[in-house]
Amino acid sequence: MTISKLQVGQTRVVKGLRLPPGEAAWLRAVGLYEGVSVTPLRFGPFRGPVHLRTSTGAELAIDFDLAQAVDLGDLP
Repeated sequence: MTISKLQVGQTRVVKGLRLPPGEAAWLRAVGLYEGVSVTPLRFGPFRGPVHLRTSTGAELAIDFDLAQAVDLGDLP
């Protein structure tokens, strides 16, 4: 499962990032990393940006293609 497959309001835990090292490092730096829970707040139309909230309280928007590269697992 990836962020792009979640419904608004569904929460899951980040298990891994299937991205080139630079992109993965950027996501980790802005608060999206393994072990943190994520909840999509809204999806932009036509595969637009995904607005997320993390369990650390961070809110960010990421490109839909990045959202497809974030692997998720169930909550503990």
